[in-house]
Amino acid sequence: MRSRQLETALGELFAASAAHLHADVAAGAEVPFELGAQSSRRGAGATLYCYRALTGEFIGQREAELKRLPGYADSSKLLEEFEGLDRYLASVGGEAARAKGRARPRAAIKALLEDVFDEQSDFELAPERMHAALERLAQSTLASASEVMLVATLHGVTLASAELQLTKGLRIARADGLHQVPDGIASALAADDESGLLVIYTTDQQDPADALAGGRAVLEDLLSALRLFGDGRVTLGALAWARVGAGAWGPLALGAGGRPHGMLVVTAEQEDELRAFCNLVSRRAPHDNDLAWALRRFELACERESPWEALTDNLLALRALLEPEGAGSGRLAGRLAALCATPEQRVELTERATRAIALERSLIAGTAAKDATGRSLAEDIANHLRSLLRDVICGHLDPDLAVIADELLEPDELLHADEAPDVDFPAAVAGVASAEEQQSQSDPDGYIELAPAHDADVAYDDELALVDDAAPEEQPPLPIDGVVSSLS
Repeated sequence: MRSRQLETALGELFAASAAHLHADVAAGAEVPFELGAQSSRRGAGATLYCYRALTGEFIGQREAELKRLPGYADSSKLLEEFEGLDRYLASVGGEAARAKGRARPRAAIKALLEDVFDEQSDFELAPERMHAALERLAQSTLASASEVMLVATLHGVTLASAELQLTKGLRIARADGLHQVPDGIASALAADDESGLLVIYTTDQQDPADALAGGRAVLEDLLSALRLFGDGRVTLGALAWARVGAGAWGPLALGAGGRPHGMLVVTAEQEDELRAFCNLVSRRAPHDNDLAWALRRFELACERESPWEALTDNLLALRALLEPEGAGSGRLAGRLAALCATPEQRVELTERATRAIALERSLIAGTAAKDATGRSLAEDIANHLRSLLRDVICGHLDPDLAVIADELLEPDELLHADEAPDVDFPAAVAGVASAEEQQSQSDPDGYIELAPAHDADVAYDDELALVDDAAPEEQPPLPIDGVVSSLS
């Protein structure tokens, strides 16, 4: 799919370069020429000579000046993430084909400028030559006979940029910034979904069936990472679209993903953080243990229609992590408070967790009032679970959370936890301040802009350094257990 954002940035650069180079020539700079020989068509032995402007040499001498022009920085960044960059440079040949790492976008820009102004000495920008150069660049992304592409709608997220390349073969982009999207995309994007984001995944794996299965796994991994990065409100559309080579698009069922609640805003400054986080989570995601089971319960909770339906999933996940002795031990609330609250706030969080457990019992019995107070308790449990899962997967906490919590708790606190009585939800929640209820009612599904990460939340600073230093194709693959490694 062609990127309008890239073509717009290059168009701006072509126009600025034409004005700059034309001004240099008008000021007295001379474009070098070479004399070429060509045999006469009639074969009479006569030789024709012609002068050819060495446009590439003239442009290369002014590369430092061109880098400061409008559109150069944006074009370079977008080309670095452009999936067809290596194929384009290979088609150009010469020094461009030998470019490595961060030199590749510069080589591509130089090749494009030479293409637009080939053998010109006045550097007038001709629209037909600009469109032809962009078309040759776009040709490098054309699907091979074995290439498989998946496109899915993404809901509950908005990006400050038009496009975000997560790793080679996987990107998030705005639907209105892409050409040739599947026909079903427009109807799949709800009229009130102002983000209009798509996830695009491509692979050259030979077996289309394996590629499609792997593609679904990639999308699931991405969704898990986004839910842990934000607040669990993100979802994919129920249908994706897939095609093999240049064939027709066909629907691919992804399953029910739930409905998003609110909007997770990712600013331009957080894009590298998100990219690094997705790669980190995919490499460290758990398998076949209690942490993996808890993560799956968290995923199921994210897909529920309401926070009350999600409460049991989230409590089950917390019990698996914090109550290995069983729910009868009554230690869940105290251990959760030990891990998620300061010593001064443990009593308050213990009380709220106990009320949430009582709320679950009332919901099972059909006696709970589904009000703002209950919503607040259910969302608190979801937020604490997400924080614990994220910290364990990212390496901040040891997976044996119950042991860590017991070490933090004083012996008398453990004794009180064992003796904690059952709480009836209506009585337990009676004392919750009305201000809390008003706050929950005011904007239950509001916009959330991620705050800058703090030290406690970002153990993946090393990942950010890797993102800054490595070219996109050198980034670690997103899917768990190397799915992309086998597909790319």
